[in-house]
Amino acid sequence: MFRVNDFMTRNPITVGPDEKISAVIDLMKFNKIHRIPVVDSRDQLVGLITEGMIAADNTATSLSIYELNYLLSKTEVRTVMVKHPIAINQNALMEQAADKLLAHDIGCLPVVDDDNKVVGILTQNDIFRAFLDMLAWNKKGSRLVIRVPEGLGILGKVSSLFANQGISINSINVYELNDSAAEILIKTKGPIAKEKAEDILGKEGFTLLSFEDAQ
Repeated sequence: MFRVNDFMTRNPITVGPDEKISAVIDLMKFNKIHRIPVVDSRDQLVGLITEGMIAADNTATSLSIYELNYLLSKTEVRTVMVKHPIAINQNALMEQAADKLLAHDIGCLPVVDDDNKVVGILTQNDIFRAFLDMLAWNKKGSRLVIRVPEGLGILGKVSSLFANQGISINSINVYELNDSAAEILIKTKGPIAKEKAEDILGKEGFTLLSFEDAQ
């Protein structure tokens, strides 16, 4: 089961709401990060600050570099941050995290424990990584897309076909087309010959729609 705790960046850099913007900019540059959770004295989440927020808050182009730097050295994070940002619990499912990112059109989620203490941060890239892991994209093996009739026990039947041939499966995903047919995406554990796959499936009346050689 794919949970936020498995894909988040643990122990992220955090700042307090009274930190100066100039210090936050230095932190972002030095650590090559674009967003930082804001926490109180108990490490509980109170806000989020990003590069975009800082840039949007400093549009006074008439200021000299000296004046701008002085302003940034005096401005506190609390004046720029998003207060009470949308967050997610470390034990939540990755599907829930993806749904939150899409629903709110945001690029990251601070991750908290049951006491609302920041324990990580999750970004869109982490969602992509989870998606690829789910499909066993980075594991060697053949990739097959099969069309099968919709019905109870079809998934088990397809899995048994490969197991009976001594072929292990790294991942299997079902895409329902309609009430009468579905497509199954299979990534085998290790390569198999296309001809063998066609023979295995053809005997049961299943159609091999596409086949990719092992990576």
